[in-house]
Amino acid sequence: MANAALTQAPAATGPRTSLRRTIGNRRTLGNSALTVLAVSLTLLAMFPLFSVLYMLIVRGGALLSPSLFTELTPGAGMEGGGIGNAVVGTLVVVAISTCLALPLGFLGAVYLAEYGGDRKLATLVRFAAKVLTGLPSILAGVFAYATVVVTTGSFSALAGGCAMAILMIPTVMLTSESALLAVPSKMKMAAFGMGATRAQTVLRIVIPTAIPGILTGVMLALARAMGETAPLLFTALFSDYWFEGKLTQPIASLSVLIYNFAGSPFEHQVSLAWAASLVLVSIVLILNVTAQFATRRPEEQ
Repeated sequence: MANAALTQAPAATGPRTSLRRTIGNRRTLGNSALTVLAVSLTLLAMFPLFSVLYMLIVRGGALLSPSLFTELTPGAGMEGGGIGNAVVGTLVVVAISTCLALPLGFLGAVYLAEYGGDRKLATLVRFAAKVLTGLPSILAGVFAYATVVVTTGSFSALAGGCAMAILMIPTVMLTSESALLAVPSKMKMAAFGMGATRAQTVLRIVIPTAIPGILTGVMLALARAMGETAPLLFTALFSDYWFEGKLTQPIASLSVLIYNFAGSPFEHQVSLAWAASLVLVSIVLILNVTAQFATRRPEEQ
């Protein structure tokens, strides 16, 4: 009897082992197939980005030189020149919009995350910010034209900065709110337990902890502002001269330069449009990479 039991034992475990191997093989095969699918879809999604970058480098890289950034834009049919005034103008307009949008968006985020809660005013502000994120940029330009350009009587860098600020505020506000809400509640409770007030907790605990997320939102807003053209056509217009420090005069910008030169019948101006596109994409890329390194935590370095 004992010998019979011993001889039957392997037969009883054999099908189970085979079944486990079959299930394991199926799981391994499914895992491999899904991994290949995920990698393939990722490469497919990245293909348009690298295609655009490749085209910009090929078409616009030929004109990259120091003179491109130190000379004014050429007139119709003229050779030479550069995009120096457009680069300076873009930085000026973005600086103005950042000075206007960052305080409003950030303070609004602090109110929504730490003080507003589910109050009616906070709900209304949050809803308005979400609506503004989908606002067509041309409407922001029309609004800035009606409120700033018509009031001052001229196209100006200030009007362009106001139009861009309208587009930046909701992005800064919503992303900053998410970053502030992501701070662990245990840190706040610990601060309250040590006798800190709500204002002290927000200033010394919540905001420093949420800085990486806040900066990410600011970079996203800057990237959107730099690439907009329609608002600047209604507000800042364009200028063939250097910025002289007067915010009440028209100013050049890379996006409007690209818009004007891309449809030009002159080959040199079309080439400058490609070079300006490459410079604009490079500026946005540098800002994003800088933000990634600046917001890395010590344990990630």
